[in-house]
Amino acid sequence: MDSRLVSDDHTYLPEQVRIAAKILVVGHFAVGKTTFIGTLSEIPPLRTEETMTRAGAHIDDLRGVQGKTTTTVAMDFGRLTLSETLVLYLFGTPGQQRFVQVWEDMARGALGALLLVDPQRLEESFPVMDLVESYGIPYAVGVNYFDESERRPDDELREALDLLPDTPVVACDARDEASSAGALITLVKYLQTRTS
Repeated sequence: MDSRLVSDDHTYLPEQVRIAAKILVVGHFAVGKTTFIGTLSEIPPLRTEETMTRAGAHIDDLRGVQGKTTTTVAMDFGRLTLSETLVLYLFGTPGQQRFVQVWEDMARGALGALLLVDPQRLEESFPVMDLVESYGIPYAVGVNYFDESERRPDDELREALDLLPDTPVVACDARDEASSAGALITLVKYLQTRTS
């Protein structure tokens, strides 16, 4: 018997997989959702990115965002097999308010959400947090530290984001597979404590 969880081309799941869980990867504009899903997905991720134009310059605030040339206009999608019987389907939501209408469909059936935040732009996280909470989706916070980001203590972040005491906060780098996997594992463990 082959011990690999998926085939070499990562297209098909093993027959033993019986549990599929839908996880949302959410956050404000340009926080790293597309990168996060691309880093972890075992299949080529579905991306609905379009080139940003001057026409959208007055809508998408690029302050604090260097080198951003594309934006997600519908969703990102990836898959990660966790065990011989469990697979996670990762759905990345667009971060701008003008795409809020896609949330209703994407939130339906979601087991939980990983809320990515940029420690330099925490105030931009509140509208997304409001959406996640309005749909009653349990979530963990992944603080996506970019190269130049100064590390902030968890208690300071908790206070700034006004989080409940049991909401997990974990540092990550969406470009790094181990770091991203750690953030996702933190969410999955949190979800397990809520169901036991």
